[in-house]
Amino acid sequence: MVKQKQQTRPLAQNRKASHDYYILETIEAGLSLTGTEIKSVRASRLNLKDGFAQIRNGEAWLMNVHISPYDQGNQFNHDPLRNRKLLLHKKEIARLAQESSKKGVTLVPLKVYLKHGFAKVLLGVAQGKHDYDKRESIKKRDQEREIRRTLKNY
Repeated sequence: MVKQKQQTRPLAQNRKASHDYYILETIEAGLSLTGTEIKSVRASRLNLKDGFAQIRNGEAWLMNVHISPYDQGNQFNHDPLRNRKLLLHKKEIARLAQESSKKGVTLVPLKVYLKHGFAKVLLGVAQGKHDYDKRESIKKRDQEREIRRTLKNY
């Protein structure tokens, strides 16, 4: 019997992150969620736009990520903006703490997806871009698009 490769379609993506930051490296982390939270995540009802991660007391936390309350939930529904624990090994947490302690470096969630039934978040170690860097990357993208367009015609 042949094993099929599992599809990891992103449930949510932070598209603005690649515009606002240079992504230096990425790391996959598990998410610790409650029962109604995972149901909302499976329904793609989350927003990573203003989210970030922090290392506090030897633990990694995902902050400011909005997961909408589950529609069929009851009074035990979760708080949409609560801090969620990231599941990482101690060595990974120590390395991320060292990286994020540098000036101008932060941890940004890039996308959330399901892998083998578990919710995973792709964290990016990111360094902020200046306005002139953003304009330069837009200019470069437009030039590449124009080159592809001209090559397609020939």
